[in-house]
Amino acid sequence: MLSTVTAPTPSLPAHDNPTVVRLFEAAADAFADKGFHATTTRDIASRAGLSPAGVYVHFASKEDLLFQLSRVGHVGARDALAAAAAEAASPSAALQEVISAFARWHAEEHQVARIVQYEFRHLSPEHQREVLTLRREIDGVVEGIITDGVSSGDFHVDDVRATALAALSLVVDVARWYHPGVKRTTPESIAETYGQLALRLVGAKQD
Repeated sequence: MLSTVTAPTPSLPAHDNPTVVRLFEAAADAFADKGFHATTTRDIASRAGLSPAGVYVHFASKEDLLFQLSRVGHVGARDALAAAAAEAASPSAALQEVISAFARWHAEEHQVARIVQYEFRHLSPEHQREVLTLRREIDGVVEGIITDGVSSGDFHVDDVRATALAALSLVVDVARWYHPGVKRTTPESIAETYGQLALRLVGAKQD
């Protein structure tokens, strides 16, 4: 077994303002229950224990709330994964830890992850572009690790970008199928499995 650093699991929602965190959580619950279009600002406010006017103190619209939720989540993921990659002792350790941490988050925060990953189409074109930029930066973390591994001879892949996207696609899909109580499946076991799968994907030697 390869030794790895302990990466911070990307957390979402995260914000300095506790009211904003409550609104993030309330919005995620409402979107998960009703879908984006059927959810009203009143629904979100009620779940957060606020008046509808209280939502507009922090967000311009329901779409803006979805965007800010997505933005904060992607920034947190990018920063946590980049930190894990920088601290790892080798490309193999970095890839295993980054993919494990991201997979664990998609299981632990599966409801919010589904909103962030699959409600993207409801964002305005401008907001979509900003989130896509953040997604490319997350992709870049994994691409950088694989590039380093190929350079060092630890990894054997023909297409770095395609391999990185394949690894990340596996992780994102966890949010689609995972739910608590699945027999013999836990966030920890998912993290372990997906970390090992990533190493196999790049042809890394495993002890």
